[in-house]
Amino acid sequence: MKKDEFSKIELLIGNSSRKFSGGTSIMLQLLDYQEKLKPLVVVGKHYVPKHIRSISFFNFLKIASTKTTNGKSRIFYARRNDEMIQALIAKWFFGAKLKIIFSSSAQRSHTKFTKWLIQKMDALVSTSNKAASYLTSREVDQVIPHGIDMNRFKIPEDKDLVWKSLGYPGDFGIGIFGRIRHSKGIDILVDAGIKVLPNYPQATIIICGECMPKDYRYKQKMIEKIKAAKLEERILFIGKKSFDELPKIFQGMKVVAALSRNEGYGLTPLEGMASGAAVITSEEGAWKEIIRNNIDGFCIPTDNLELTELKLEELISNDDKTKEMGLNANRNIAENYSIEDEAVKIIEFVESIN
Repeated sequence: MKKDEFSKIELLIGNSSRKFSGGTSIMLQLLDYQEKLKPLVVVGKHYVPKHIRSISFFNFLKIASTKTTNGKSRIFYARRNDEMIQALIAKWFFGAKLKIIFSSSAQRSHTKFTKWLIQKMDALVSTSNKAASYLTSREVDQVIPHGIDMNRFKIPEDKDLVWKSLGYPGDFGIGIFGRIRHSKGIDILVDAGIKVLPNYPQATIIICGECMPKDYRYKQKMIEKIKAAKLEERILFIGKKSFDELPKIFQGMKVVAALSRNEGYGLTPLEGMASGAAVITSEEGAWKEIIRNNIDGFCIPTDNLELTELKLEELISNDDKTKEMGLNANRNIAENYSIEDEAVKIIEFVESIN
């Protein structure tokens, strides 16, 4: 990118992680909408599609001190500690005319160093009220919930037909998505399924996600329980699926579960809701703020196996009500949590501080 082109750029999006994460996914989904609203460039080329402008950190430092066409400060939007550090280096040591926004989804106490970094920010955004409550070093300027791309995740014309096309046994699916690890509460759904599924042969539990070597024993214990219950064909681990495959799998699910013991935000039940599935979740992440109990599904106390069993059986046994919940859930996302709405709110906030 030439200097005269960079002078038109008003928004810089941090992208420091080489590892693909939930934060990376959110950033990528927002970019197509944000670039239509404001001139921007991504600092870091990892996973960024070719049609979005991106630059290396070295090139960012070289040209960050150039003036903008309108004379205003550029905005650096950071989601990670590394990105806050990058922006501060450019500002303090290279004379960049920057204002830095930090967006936090974390629901945990921050380290002293992170608190110090946050204090140096020009503005602070949180993705939920619960996450905002952990930001004790300074006041949050605005809460902007994450949104779902409803061009990717949407209700199919015939959910039963999509389910059949996936090739799994049974008449409908209950899906849980994410890394196979203890914090995600996969075992809670497995244990509930072992109790409930023998009475409902039409239901199949689909567990979609990657298992890292350190979590193999956790997964193996679940497999042993499933085999002992003779449910190997009813509770299936299907592994990690590609970005392009996931929407169809979500569309095929009648119910989407998310039973994390701790969670930053948690997009998978929202993707399920957008796809017309009823949901059953713990109270982690942003779920308690978003899911309307007995309307979109159920948000139940974290790590509560007994209640998970009861609500799972209710969802399986009452087909008409569960379908209605899926429709309600879709409308909730469309009206309140779309990716377009998130993009607009971020850009409006960016413009308000400059």
